[in-house]
Amino acid sequence: MSEKDPAAPSDLRSSVDASRKRKRNIFIGVGAVVAAALVVGVVAIVGTLTQSAPSEAAAGDERLALRIATSEDSDFQTAVGEIAADKGLDVTWVNVDDWVLPNTELVAGTVDGNAFQHILYLSNFNAQNGEDLTPVFSTVITQWGIFSATLGDAADIPDGGRIAIPDDPSNGGRALFILEAAGLIEIADDAGDFPTVDDVTDNPQNLEFVPIAATTIPQQFDDPSLSAVVVGLSYFDPSQGITADDALYLDDSLDAKNLPYVNVVASRADNADDPAWAILESAYADARAAEALEKEDKGATVLVQVPVEELRSKLADLEKAAAANG
Repeated sequence: MSEKDPAAPSDLRSSVDASRKRKRNIFIGVGAVVAAALVVGVVAIVGTLTQSAPSEAAAGDERLALRIATSEDSDFQTAVGEIAADKGLDVTWVNVDDWVLPNTELVAGTVDGNAFQHILYLSNFNAQNGEDLTPVFSTVITQWGIFSATLGDAADIPDGGRIAIPDDPSNGGRALFILEAAGLIEIADDAGDFPTVDDVTDNPQNLEFVPIAATTIPQQFDDPSLSAVVVGLSYFDPSQGITADDALYLDDSLDAKNLPYVNVVASRADNADDPAWAILESAYADARAAEALEKEDKGATVLVQVPVEELRSKLADLEKAAAANG
């Protein structure tokens, strides 16, 4: 195992900073992650991938096509589709209403893949349904934090305050970890990657956790009965004007512990070797896609590229944990 000065900036963060200075014209490559880092949150070993993305010529003369399920429309996905078309791949985005249908539609074979979830969420779906959906490449990681319509600091959250957290196991656990990092609660050391409110061992302010569907939490942001919400920054509608500066506490999305929250394009295992995936991946890696993401999310999400072997290995570990949790 390699060692690194904990006080030094993580290689992942340094790579992201360098990428931004180059106007986001590459993905940030994530190398082999130290196993212990995923447990204690120390820095990961990170390296930039050197494999070049396929060119338009690599697609050949025959055009390929993919149907990809998503949970919402976005200018970013439109840009990715246009870039893919330039490379010989026709992408049809199939937008559905919630976070369950993209996976069930993929299992049913009505779509070729989906692009909406991180590997922790995917692991829980696979474990609960006995499926083998698998990542084909990574896309982005979203910044999460604690936000409030009425308070200016996490220290201002009152005793007995009601905190909205996502109601699904993966994102709900992420919210609890963020509340712990902010010093508001403590979670049992053996809680694993899917902590629940039952794993909260210390709650000195007697906070009440209010489970709400993650996609609807931003709409509850102004609810006067809530002291704060824990959610991804990119989930807020642009019209709400919520930025990173508004967070009572902002999670460090580039910490090694957040590998489970890397978003992916996923497919069925029997379709994971379709050559069209390499073309779609190169579209995500294109500078035009990075520019569209920056314009849309203004830094709320960051493009990352994790080796697919790394994603699948972590997915397998997470599936075992999810199965153990029932």
